[in-house]
Amino acid sequence: MASRTEVKNYLAHWFQLGKQVVSDDGQTVYQPKTIIQGDRFSAEFESCWQKLLESSGHSYYLEGTDQTIEQLLSSAWDIVNCARCDMPIPLTPAEIEWHACPCHDLPNWPNQEIPQPRLPVNNHRHLGHLKDRLQAIAKPD
Repeated sequence: MASRTEVKNYLAHWFQLGKQVVSDDGQTVYQPKTIIQGDRFSAEFESCWQKLLESSGHSYYLEGTDQTIEQLLSSAWDIVNCARCDMPIPLTPAEIEWHACPCHDLPNWPNQEIPQPRLPVNNHRHLGHLKDRLQAIAKPD
């Protein structure tokens, strides 16, 4: 079962590659320009996420997919990494048939020569963990 955090992270990754979330009728489109700001998601992305949650994700799809955000938030779906591009994709646990990854319509993806989409990183925490590991290695037993 995909958690809200996993679905949110899934959208964040695909937004970074220019994908958008559209409504069934095509009248509403979400495509935040800034996804990450420092060590957290941007206010623009958080606002988009809140609007999707307020509507329960009903009738909203990530461009190039068949599942609504509402479906992804149900217990029927998991978020796993695509074998082709290593990006998050939705999959039902009992699914045998492969659904196309949202990358199927991105002509230059996967591309290992450009920075990959990512999640926010807390630099202070990350550097603190590195410092702790280095100190542990440097200490004689």
